[in-house]
Amino acid sequence: MIELENQNWNIDFHWVKAHAGNHGDELADQFAKEAASSTENESYKKKTPKSTVIRELNEGSLIKWQSEWDKTIKGQITKDFFPVIKDRLKIKIKVTPIFTTMKTGHGNIKSYLHRIKIIDRQHAHGEQRNRP
Repeated sequence: MIELENQNWNIDFHWVKAHAGNHGDELADQFAKEAASSTENESYKKKTPKSTVIRELNEGSLIKWQSEWDKTIKGQITKDFFPVIKDRLKIKIKVTPIFTTMKTGHGNIKSYLHRIKIIDRQHAHGEQRNRP
């Protein structure tokens, strides 16, 4: 498909009722059956969909991250709020100096947030401007 698009082909996908005599659908069924039963093309049978690979990598990363999170003795206040990494990732959090101070237990966090480039430099009036 990518090769055809690179040759300026326009490719559209449309749903068609299966086994209703549609020539393209019948041809696709035939090719799928041939590929599935072919002994010549063993690598075809071993291919894994990209979505499956991504899902498995994400799950494996979360398991490893959670294991490291559980083992560390640092950041206990944050761990008390977010003991499960998977649950924390579902929450959209706007990081502000007040939020960071509250969750980490550290005081005067503005310079830290500036250093790690979460907020810009202080303005002349002493206010912070959040980055988009």
